[in-house]
Amino acid sequence: MKETLSTKEIKRQEAIYELSRGEQDLIEDLKLARKAYHDPMLKLSIMSEEELSHIFGDLDSYIPLHEDFLEKLGQGTRPDGTVEQIGPILVEWLPGLNAYKAYCSNQLAAKALLDQKKQDARVQDFLQRCLESPFSRKLDLWSFLDIPRSRLVKYPLLLKEILRHTPNDHPDVQSLEEAICIIQGVLSDINLKKGESECQYYIDKLEYLDEKQRDPRIEASKVLLCHGELKNKNGHKLYIFLFQEILVLTRPVTRNERHSYQVYRQPIPVRDLVLEDLQDGDVKMGGSFRGAFGNSDKAKNIFRVRFRDSSSGQSHTLQANDIFHKQQWVNCIQAAVAPFQPSPVPFEMKDLPELSEEGEENQPFGSSAKIQRRQPSASGSFRTDLGENGTEADAAGELRNVKSYRMHSALRKSRDKNQLSVKRKETLV
Repeated sequence: MKETLSTKEIKRQEAIYELSRGEQDLIEDLKLARKAYHDPMLKLSIMSEEELSHIFGDLDSYIPLHEDFLEKLGQGTRPDGTVEQIGPILVEWLPGLNAYKAYCSNQLAAKALLDQKKQDARVQDFLQRCLESPFSRKLDLWSFLDIPRSRLVKYPLLLKEILRHTPNDHPDVQSLEEAICIIQGVLSDINLKKGESECQYYIDKLEYLDEKQRDPRIEASKVLLCHGELKNKNGHKLYIFLFQEILVLTRPVTRNERHSYQVYRQPIPVRDLVLEDLQDGDVKMGGSFRGAFGNSDKAKNIFRVRFRDSSSGQSHTLQANDIFHKQQWVNCIQAAVAPFQPSPVPFEMKDLPELSEEGEENQPFGSSAKIQRRQPSASGSFRTDLGENGTEADAAGELRNVKSYRMHSALRKSRDKNQLSVKRKETLV
């Protein structure tokens, strides 16, 4: 066969075969999950039918979906084993993958229940025996349950590989491009549904110590932008949720094997949230708390969140495990608060008032340029003041055509102003 095919066509057929082989493997693994795990645990009463249904979902129902694809692909395969056109088959079949919405949306709750059941000695013993058996290929039960999700995210790559080896004048090109758009849309819909489900899962696990902590923006949330464990300045572990419109700090608690999150202090609406990116080292908060994050001499990977209005609630200095996770949090919070930040006013020399000695001495920060430079940027981080050289250069460029004595006077007073600003500048903590 290979003698009659071009090198490019051989690559194309290999990519199609890889897609087909993956479907066969997926079907085998779905059947194995049922036969080796679900049915024995039900028969031995290791888990109840309700628990198994919650963990395994409708895994069986997806087997015919993938068998249908292989059947259609087989019908489109020529006697020599090659496939002329796979695009039309994919365009017709791919929308059916939307059936995975419910399964993927339930994965977070399913994983939580499975982890809880692993505390049972009988469950743990059964799963360990399976892991040591040849059929498991050293994969635990969750690896089998997660196979459909991992398969879904591979489809765009597999289809793009087929398209890459398809000649531009091949009749399959247009339908393959359409198929890629379809699977990307399917994945987007599944991710959206999965995100909403994850968001609701955590909302349901929140516990309030005070009714004043409740906020309608929490219950109305559909998107969870970021969540994870951080430490406060006393070294206590907190679990933080950044929903689309509100930041919630919690303490993880466990009662009667049920995990929940106790809301800590007052949630901060994103529109009222101020982020301060702190530097490694001593941080003064009404006094130094050197070593407050453990035995280290310096607090590292820290940032602070607080209400814009200090009377509304306390500020929280938080520490991430490493610089990577800190930056993830900082970037995520900045993106969340950006839509609520005021747009900076463009700097124009013509907006400045006439300079006068009396004005400079009595109002050192009265310049509209100075006020503008102290506003938060749209990204949520704080802008730094322009350096002296930059201020003089800008001023000189604007005043080049003004009378000589005014230019020198303005520059001299601008320098005096910067020097005074530096002396009075407060350190951001």
